[in-house]
Amino acid sequence: MTHKLKTWPQYFYAVWDGRKTFEYRDAFDRDFQVGDTLILQEYDPNTGAYSGRSIDCDVTYILRDEIPGTFVVMAIKPMARR
Repeated sequence: MTHKLKTWPQYFYAVWDGRKTFEYRDAFDRDFQVGDTLILQEYDPNTGAYSGRSIDCDVTYILRDEIPGTFVVMAIKPMARR
């Protein structure tokens, strides 16, 4: 499955340059799974606009709470930058 996710600039660039290899997200309305693709889209919350840049990432591992619908930490591997 593919998930398009808004990503604030400071977190987007940390993935872009390889410093950030994980995503921490609310799984309330999404069923994240190992093998999914995340399309991280740079989004500026101050302007409410997308920059047009994105990074495709593979989900390689998921750390979940025992309570369904809560936050997850996903190990990611960037594949493509646009």
